[in-house]
Amino acid sequence: WHLTLCVCVSTPVTCCRLPSAYSRFGTPAELQRLVDVAHSHGLVVLLDVVHSHASKNVLDGLNQFDGTSTCYFHGGGRGEHSLWDSRLFDYSKWEVLRFLLSNLRYYMETFRFDGFRFDGVTSMMYHHHGIGTGFSGGYHEYFNMNVDVDALAYLMLANDMLHTVYPGVITVAEDVSGMPGTCRPVAEAGLGFDYRLAMAIPDKWIKYLKEERDDDWNMGNIVFTLINRRYGEKVIAYAESHDQALVGDKTLAFWLMDAEMYSNMSVVSELTPSVDRGMALHKMIRLITMGLGGEGYLTFIGNEFGHPEWLDFPRVGNNESYHYARRQWNLVDDSLLRYKFLNAFDRGMQLLDKQHDFLSAPQAYISRKHEDDKVIVFERQGLVFIFNFHPTKSFADYTVGVHAGGKYPPPFPFDCCAAAALSFTPLLSGARKC
Repeated sequence: WHLTLCVCVSTPVTCCRLPSAYSRFGTPAELQRLVDVAHSHGLVVLLDVVHSHASKNVLDGLNQFDGTSTCYFHGGGRGEHSLWDSRLFDYSKWEVLRFLLSNLRYYMETFRFDGFRFDGVTSMMYHHHGIGTGFSGGYHEYFNMNVDVDALAYLMLANDMLHTVYPGVITVAEDVSGMPGTCRPVAEAGLGFDYRLAMAIPDKWIKYLKEERDDDWNMGNIVFTLINRRYGEKVIAYAESHDQALVGDKTLAFWLMDAEMYSNMSVVSELTPSVDRGMALHKMIRLITMGLGGEGYLTFIGNEFGHPEWLDFPRVGNNESYHYARRQWNLVDDSLLRYKFLNAFDRGMQLLDKQHDFLSAPQAYISRKHEDDKVIVFERQGLVFIFNFHPTKSFADYTVGVHAGGKYPPPFPFDCCAAAALSFTPLLSGARKC
């Protein structure tokens, strides 16, 4: 299991998120202790690094380090990110490469991190930074004059250095474009990342919850989004991320159950249709994302138990409020609240992979995408996954094809989390092989 740390705030305040730069985040020694304790529990710890841009801060950042605007950055408009209001590195400069590469080595050797999630890789790789640009997957979108070849060279250098000097290191690219070769070795002329974040998946789930009725969910479109990755390049699948849960938007659970999360999440209160549907879909969305979406699975803080609210850091737009700068971990610890069922289901998913190792298996074989029944069936690592997304219909003795004959007992480890089975009505009943 892996733990990804964003050591500093989500907007780069100083150069490349130097750790523990402010007392409110703790000292470097305390960060070292955090990593050591995580390692003692068998966790692999990745650091979120921002080498895609840097703050305009002149007082304690890199901007105008030598009195000019071009010491580490491009000059003119090329050195400014119009959406992030930040500076953009000039990766053709020797000192920029030295600074960024030494930054990575510093984290590895001083804090003993196990790898990195590279933030904003799409912005790095293209002169348009992905702004107002859609990607269909055609090669013409990647091999043209819009590509920043200096940035690609830096990413190759960074991955080659890390994997050569620190065998076993893990690197993950935050890229929405699907650049070919992102997750192939540098020796094959790839960028050298181990994984790419499957960023289209959480966007798809939020789009369905915001804009579509349950009856209108398209099974083929869901499956396509979940398996849309390049052959031989591993991705990390996730159902929810900071992009959906920050700055006034809603978490998956909040989109599903909305205001009833404040009044009907107690086990002693009535299980309303809204909460029943919301909890069932929350489990199904997570499990199908994990089973079909990639070679790794990521859960955003609180998503594992259906956190009800968004994250919002103090800023001018909210009058510098700390009210939503929190995660309410107490909710999952309260035995009288239904959050414990969602959390137990998440634990069951992790144990299922631990027992069967399906995330390391090749991409699943999809045997059914039935639009009228709203049923999706696929096989992976000897497991048969069957999902019924129909909002009103259940099926008895539903016949599905399987690769190998024999008995298929329910593999889900409900013995460790029996309560997770509650409120899961959309499951097929009596599914059988043929």
